[in-house]
Amino acid sequence: MSPFHDNVTPLPGHRPGWSALTSIQGTLALDLEPDLGPPWTPDTLPLEGADVVPVAASTRRDLHRWAMTFLQAVVEVIGGDRPAAQLVRWTVPDVHQKLAYRAGVVARAGVHQAGQGRGRRPVVRPQVENVRTCFVDDAVVEVCARVRYGERNRAVCGRLELIAGRWQCVVLEFG
Repeated sequence: MSPFHDNVTPLPGHRPGWSALTSIQGTLALDLEPDLGPPWTPDTLPLEGADVVPVAASTRRDLHRWAMTFLQAVVEVIGGDRPAAQLVRWTVPDVHQKLAYRAGVVARAGVHQAGQGRGRRPVVRPQVENVRTCFVDDAVVEVCARVRYGERNRAVCGRLELIAGRWQCVVLEFG
């Protein structure tokens, strides 16, 4: 009889002391013994963000909100739901040119005009899910975001610099 079930009859040639647990237990590379010690805690609590320079919480919060709004506008430009001209004030000319080019390529692939919407057919719109910021300097911030596009997740990262009193995107990468 099987050591686990009373209604199962053993196969011919079955060894009586065998069980499924003993056949796989030796192959696992896991330590299954319970750890009864206290949980490990770090000596210092992690900081909010991974800043190189100290930043006031209000500055971090304001820039985080702005970066979330900016990156949402960027993915809407790429998707064709927003004209690239709306981001002229917030991007340097090189980044703006690349955004407009990418929006045009996506529009040609999707058979619509860049910045004019995508028609009446149901479409999946990209949504910025979360943003992380890192202050490299008082006037330089690196941001990255996870963008949900249907069932997929994409990444967008950029570098923002304080130029002439306002934050402008000087580098933008898509992954």
